[in-house]
Amino acid sequence: MQRRFGLVAIGGAGAVAVLAAGCGGGAGGLAAGGSRAAVTITPANGSAQVRPDGTIEVKASGGRLERVTVRGDQGAQITGALTGDRRSWRSARTLTPGASYTVTAQARGHGKTSTVTSAFTTLKPERTLTISDVTPNLAGEKVGVGMPIMLRFNRPVTDRAAVERVLRVTPDKPVEGAWRWIGPDQVIYRTRTYWQPHQTVRFQADLAGVNAGGGVYGERDVRQTITIGAAQITTGDIGDHRMTVRRDGRTLRTIPFSAGNGETREFTTTSGVHLLMEKGDPVTMVSPGRAEGDPGYYKTVVNHAVRFSNSGEYVHSAPWSVGSQGAANVSHGCLNVSPADAGWFYEIMQRGDVITLTGSDREVEWDNGWSFWQQSFEQWKKGSALA
Repeated sequence: MQRRFGLVAIGGAGAVAVLAAGCGGGAGGLAAGGSRAAVTITPANGSAQVRPDGTIEVKASGGRLERVTVRGDQGAQITGALTGDRRSWRSARTLTPGASYTVTAQARGHGKTSTVTSAFTTLKPERTLTISDVTPNLAGEKVGVGMPIMLRFNRPVTDRAAVERVLRVTPDKPVEGAWRWIGPDQVIYRTRTYWQPHQTVRFQADLAGVNAGGGVYGERDVRQTITIGAAQITTGDIGDHRMTVRRDGRTLRTIPFSAGNGETREFTTTSGVHLLMEKGDPVTMVSPGRAEGDPGYYKTVVNHAVRFSNSGEYVHSAPWSVGSQGAANVSHGCLNVSPADAGWFYEIMQRGDVITLTGSDREVEWDNGWSFWQQSFEQWKKGSALA
């Protein structure tokens, strides 16, 4: 038992068996003749350096457990479950590193109640794992039905499966989903189909005490509530130079645009399923990989810009190309729209709204921005550490 907890022994074995003399606190006393329930708590009273990924166990002989409580001075609340015969109890999760705990167990045998306690402290590791960012994360924000949940950790994760097991997503309206690791310190959750609109999604990571590998333990739990707004889905045909915006199935507006001129791959607007990522007003756009004076160099300030890829694609106001909007593609890859349409689109935009474009020979890569819906769900699941 002691080896499993990684205990540094203090004053004896890794478990304490007590024949409690009554309802007193502490370790209790011995009853003559064994006339009362014997209660064993592991880790033992006074234990230190207990591994956070260990298990608290309480056992009763000569009686049945009535109640087990665990109090900690910080971090996660520890609960557990009794066996059907009420003779043993096990904690249901890991412990917070560097914390103090007191376990109190009540058992009843031979018509009398016994109370036993065990106080111990957990290992404080040199390195801990925390979630440094959860996206979406803006207070009061409503997001679109395509929105992924994106986590970034403070360090590379060695045991990804152990970490992924404690990540839970609970929507009001259930839908299948899966995590995919896209880097050593980043994992993303995507659903099989779009979220149902107008609901709450709860994310929790019971990370405290999880053994993440390499001597690293999870530092603390994380909780976040995400609000899914209306189903705002835009579809556009690059060859037809128009896109239609729908909200909850109802058409709101059809907008003429001018897309990329297609002279180079860089200036070709990508086809595929994109998500709206962010917006800015104004945004300064500079030609990538070119210096001032180079052929094709540009530096332009645009208003009401809504981004939908990492390769510089936006829906934005372009008063200089109004004559081409709905008729020809003349941009460097963005969707140029009128100032009025750009302002309207900017105002209704939610991060995670879907914009699906067709009509070009350049498909957006699944990892270009938030274009994760470019992969089938079966492909997506292969990136899970639990696949």
